[in-house]
Amino acid sequence: MVEQLSLSEGDGDCFLLTPNRSMSWKGNIRIWLAAFILSMVISTGMLLVGAWPVLPFAGLELAALAAGFYYTSRKCQRQEVLTFSRELIRLEKGLTHKEKEWELPRQYTRVWQDVPRHPWTPPKLHLQFRGEEISLAPFLNIDDTEELVAILEKKGLRVEKRRRPEKLWF
Repeated sequence: MVEQLSLSEGDGDCFLLTPNRSMSWKGNIRIWLAAFILSMVISTGMLLVGAWPVLPFAGLELAALAAGFYYTSRKCQRQEVLTFSRELIRLEKGLTHKEKEWELPRQYTRVWQDVPRHPWTPPKLHLQFRGEEISLAPFLNIDDTEELVAILEKKGLRVEKRRRPEKLWF
């Protein structure tokens, strides 16, 4: 998701880039609780007919589901802040707070767009300055990536397309 933020100093534009979050943490907990109740009803029934080995596997299944929900929810908390001033582009990345920051001169920064091999795959964007290539919002979907490309072009940056060499499946 691409969201424009307002700056207090007024001489630049700031954009918040976040992944799409289909469900809140409370929603994830509700889904897990529903799966827990259903699993416990089935496991209790199996336990009553003498199939007790089902119970530990149901517990493992619920633990794996909880771990998957936590991991996915945590990854969806990533965010990037892209700030444009007259002479600089600032990119800040982090999960709950700023973990990394880059300041790149606007005039000498190149923007690369990797053309995807499949039409359903979103293109990947990179900022490049002096041989350092920084991934820009790899979590965006196709529509949000197109919106970000339009913003970058509106800000005067030329987005160059490139096709990476084909890799094997791994």
